[in-house]
Formats: sequence, structure tokens, C-alpha cells
Amino acid sequence: MTQSPAPALDPAGTTVAVLGGTGEQGRGLARRLALAGCPVVLGSRDAARAAAAAEGLPGSVRGADNATAAAEGDVVIVAVPWDGHRELLASLADALAGKVVVDCVNPLGFDKQGAYALPVEEGSAAQQAAAVLPGSRVVGAFHHVSAVLLLDETVASVDTDVLVLGDDREATDLVQALAELIPGMRGVYAGRLRNAHQVEALTANLISVNRRYKAHAGVRITDV
Repeated sequence: MTQSPAPALDPAGTTVAVLGGTGEQGRGLARRLALAGCPVVLGSRDAARAAAAAEGLPGSVRGADNATAAAEGDVVIVAVPWDGHRELLASLADALAGKVVVDCVNPLGFDKQGAYALPVEEGSAAQQAAAVLPGSRVVGAFHHVSAVLLLDETVASVDTDVLVLGDDREATDLVQALAELIPGMRGVYAGRLRNAHQVEALTANLISVNRRYKAHAGVRITDV
């Protein structure tokens, strides 16, 4: 694993930008991280839409266009739809250089039989992000966290493990620490970025679990 200078960031004081922050997953992560004390910038193609999405969220959350959010975040979470993933990141490569970029995108398709994993030329969404952003420190995480639970004001603890993947030890450590700011969550290192495909694909299985059992299933790793 690459050893790089440790990020001089206090996880609780880290400014987190969320690209795709107007979607339920992005807005839910923004809500929980803001409750934990992180300043958060919601990014969207439309700054006004991002500002509207930020209204009513607790803590320090504001909206901006994606480029502004990318420039202002210490850590940038990518929660955009898969079909716009490559194009958006390529357009923001300069703004994201040197930053920890957390990709939580799951390349999935849906048909009458349910959800299924899509093939990705680079191997996974996280690997595509790393290829498009050679100057960034790309980490895969937050793939299996229920947006419903993140946004539910009656849920105090989101009890799940967050599988964190990456090739940069300090970056994965920081993302694990960010996950653990959220009550109930635990960040678990799950391998190098080349192992991201099966983690992203597992989301299709969890969607099947949720549909069968009317649940919001997550993942727990035992004996760690």
C-alpha cells in the first residue's frame, strides 16, 4: 500500500463536499456528517438546486455548483448517478487534484428480475475514478449505507460497517475515521482499490434482501 504524507485533517473538522448532494444518498451522508460536526458543501449541476437541498439539514451545510464544492472540500464524496460519473469527474480533475476523493457509486442496472451489477471497463466505479483523477487519492466507501436510514430523523444510530478500499493508507484511515463519526457506523479496511468491483456489486444483493424482507439492510463484518 502506498505510504503518503498523513493528511493534516481532524476528521471532525474536515470540510466534506458531496458531489451529487441533491440525491438521497448524498444528502443523507451530508446530513449525518453535519450532525457529527463536519462543515458540508452539497454540490449539484445547479447551484440553486443544491442550496434548496441544503435547507433544513442540521449543522453547517450549504449548497453550491459541483465545481465550487469540489474546490472547497477537503474530502470529496462522489454520489452521482453512474451514467454521468466519468464525465463529471473528468471535468473536475484539476479541482480535485491532491484531495481525498471518496467514491460510493454503484454501477447497477435494473430489469424485471431486479438489480444487477454492470460491467465497468476499468473494473469498478472507484477504479474509473482513479483513472480519471490521477492526481487525487481515491478511496471507495459508503456503498452499502441505506439512504432511507441516513435521512430518517427518528434513527439515531445507523448500525452498519462501511467497507473502505484504497491504495493509500493515510487516505483510507481518514475515511474510516469519517465513517466512525456517525453513530453506529464502523469503518473497516477491505482491501486495495482493485477489490472494489465486488463491493460495489454486492449492493445488488442487498437491494434483493431489502425487497424480500422489507428492510434497509447493511453489512457487518464479524471477528474484527
